[in-house]
Formats: sequence, structure tokens, C-alpha cells
Amino acid sequence: MNKLYILIVLTIPIGFLSCETHKEHHQPASKFLVTSPMRQDTLVTRDYVCQIHSVQHIELRALERGYLEKIFVDEGQFVKKGQLMFQIMPRLYQAELERAEAETNYAKIEYENTRRLTESNVVAPNELALAKAKLDKAKAELSLAQVHLDFTQVRAPFDGIIDHFHVRLGSLVEEGHMLTTLSDNHEMWVYFNVPEAEYLDYKVKAKSDSVMNVRLALANNKAFEFPGKVTAIEADFNNETGNIAFRATFPNPKGLLRHGETGNVLVDTPLKNALLIPQKATFEILDRKYVYVIGDDQVAHSRQITVAAELPHLYVLKAGLKDTDIILLEGLRKVRDGDKIGSEFIAPKVALADLQLHAE
Repeated sequence: MNKLYILIVLTIPIGFLSCETHKEHHQPASKFLVTSPMRQDTLVTRDYVCQIHSVQHIELRALERGYLEKIFVDEGQFVKKGQLMFQIMPRLYQAELERAEAETNYAKIEYENTRRLTESNVVAPNELALAKAKLDKAKAELSLAQVHLDFTQVRAPFDGIIDHFHVRLGSLVEEGHMLTTLSDNHEMWVYFNVPEAEYLDYKVKAKSDSVMNVRLALANNKAFEFPGKVTAIEADFNNETGNIAFRATFPNPKGLLRHGETGNVLVDTPLKNALLIPQKATFEILDRKYVYVIGDDQVAHSRQITVAAELPHLYVLKAGLKDTDIILLEGLRKVRDGDKIGSEFIAPKVALADLQLHAE
């Protein structure tokens, strides 16, 4: 009786486990979403770190030695061309000018007397030539004295904005001493470095009369409202970086941009009939990108792809897939190479529209 009881107890769990195993074996596999690459005209935006410079940014320096007597402007002020900015004490140069004027008047009188005597044949003509030479020398010294006096007034050479002062009122400045800097910001030159391969692509595609239009993203990630144009390319590549500098010109009517700012130049490149796939359909192994391609037998096989450009949530492919290939869209972590899966196909347009919906 006891042996029979033990046999029944041991038999019940075995039968139970076999039923569970049988149920799991026949449980239908879950379906994974799949899609295909999509052909579409698109726009690829490349960004380059840039430096923003004024079209004119100069140092204002003293042309004469003396004490800084007056300052007529303030730091950060906008000045007009010819506006008086600094006055160096002019007394010494004023005295030199007056002396030169007196010497010029004396030489003029001497010349007139000599001319009259020459006309009366009292003195020889060479005496008149000597008097004329003395008068010309006096006039030259007068002009030089006037220049020195004018140099005591520092005026704006063009319309611009003043930077901070390097001197203060009453400072003794030497000839060549820097007073401040002046920036003309009505237009800005924006410099950015372009790799050699992208430079070659641009030169091959660009027509002789074509202009590269660019945009500017500021340091606060806001877009500058006025577009710019590439107006110059430097002559030489940087041997250390392999880059060449481009210069774009941006209008600055509102004065938002200042000399020394940074940002990113955005270059839009249209791509015709580009092959697009969602980024979430890819995975990486050792910096290489792969997708799972689903065959007619519903078996998933990993395949390496080459990315030509990156868009928000999308990759533009250079190689690796065809339009007709079926790729795994979701559940990549649950699938291994060679797994047989159930799938539900989603049209590429629907898959891409769903990406935009979730991005918002």
C-alpha cells in the first residue's frame, strides 16, 4: 500500500511538467515590426564650428607723444567716420605750428623783396631762386607742423563700435601706444574649417557662378535670422588638420553679432533619391553599424551598412541595403543572428511618420 502511494505521488508532477512543456512548445511566437528602406529627396545639413569677425577690426593708436587731455566717447559707443574720439595735449605742437607760420611769412616777404630787385636788375636771378627755395622749405615745415598738430586728435576712420579703453584721462601716451579698438559690424566675416573630402565635393558640384548659401546657429542654439554666403576660400590646407578655411559673409543690420563670437555654420546639401532608414533599426558593433535583414524564410541575418549622412532619427545610406530589403524595425535586443521570427510589415512612410510623431 505504501509503495503504491509513493508511485502515484511521483507520477503526478512528471505528468504536470510534461503538460506545461507541451503548452510552451505550441505557444505562438510574438511578431516583430519590420519595414523597408525608403527612397526620397531630402536635405542634409552639416554644421561647422565657426569664429565670427568684424569686416573691419582695427587698433587705434596714438600718433604723437603727450598727455591724454580729453576723451569724447565711451566704451561700447557707436561712432561715425571722422568723429573726434581722443585729444592729446596739443600745446607743444601748436607752438611749433605758430613758429612755422612765422618762418613762412618771413620767407615770403624775403622772396617778394628779392623778386622786385631782380626785376630791377639789382640782384642776379640766382638770388631769386635761392629765396624761392627758402620759401618752399618754410611751407614744407609749416605743413609738417600742421600734420603733427592734427595727429593730436584721434578720429574714427570709419563707422563702428568702440571696445574698452587701454588708457585713461591724463595718461602719458607714447607714439604708437594703443588707445582702443574699433569694429565695423555692419557685415560679419564668419570663418569655418571644411575637411578636404567635403571641399572637393563642393568644388566638383559647384558651378563657376554659383554661391554657397549658409545659415548660422548662435551659441545659445538659436538660428541667426539672416542667411549668409560663402565669399572666400583660403589658399592653403592646414597640414595638421587636413582642413581648409571658408569665409562666409553675413549681414548684421540689427547689430546682434559682435567680433569674437562663436557659433556653428549650417550648410544644407540637397540629396536626390536618397535611401533612408530609421536610426532605431540599427545597432553598433565596434563602431560599425548593422541592421537585421529578414529573409523570405523569416530568418533574421545581420548585415553591415555604410551611412552617408545623419538626419534627425534617420540615416542616409551609402551602401548595404536595397529598396526591396526587409529590415527589423523594433525588438533588436530580443533577436539574434539566425533567429526565425514572426513579423508584421509596416510601410516605410508610416514608419517614418511614426518617428516624427514620437519626436514631437
